[in-house]
Amino acid sequence: MKTSNFKYSISNDKIKELPLTSFGGELVVVDHPDAVPGAVGMLRGETVLGFDTETKPAFKKGVINGVALLQLSTREMAVVFRLNKTGLPPSLVSVLANPGIVKVGAAIRDDIRSLQKLSRFRPAGFVELQQMVKEYSIEDSGLRKMAAIVLGIQISKSQQVSNWEKEKLTEAQLIYAATDAWVCHEIYRKLTVS
Repeated sequence: MKTSNFKYSISNDKIKELPLTSFGGELVVVDHPDAVPGAVGMLRGETVLGFDTETKPAFKKGVINGVALLQLSTREMAVVFRLNKTGLPPSLVSVLANPGIVKVGAAIRDDIRSLQKLSRFRPAGFVELQQMVKEYSIEDSGLRKMAAIVLGIQISKSQQVSNWEKEKLTEAQLIYAATDAWVCHEIYRKLTVS
């Protein structure tokens, strides 16, 4: 157990008192297969990436939608890959299978499983924040609560159940998607430099 100055838990009322924060850096949307290698090239030199995916919710029993978005983020840049338009090509798989690039996310097991349905790969370099925060005696492991406890910010979850397969995503959807990956990156950085 690592010593920390973090609270072990936080209430929803306390979260509402924190500043509402979202990703404010460069946002790159990749919605064509030809654009994937260039976007991957922008990320390849990074050692740590925030990681998340989005899937269109299914409101009918037995309906399971495929993963629609993969978000990878640095502190200054978030890349949103529209997998429903690009698939999961080898250049992107090479990032997910690279042990030299740390990919940090929350509740990543199902995300990885969904990605493997698009292309078989052996995941490497993944860090599960929900496990990591336990080392700091943090009990709340939802992304919104981890962001509040570790970063002292409030993130919006209002777009969570929106249609991630729409022809054109809204700015609110894109910022939400980028924020989730960026927050994972920032929580990891804060925990590893503390």
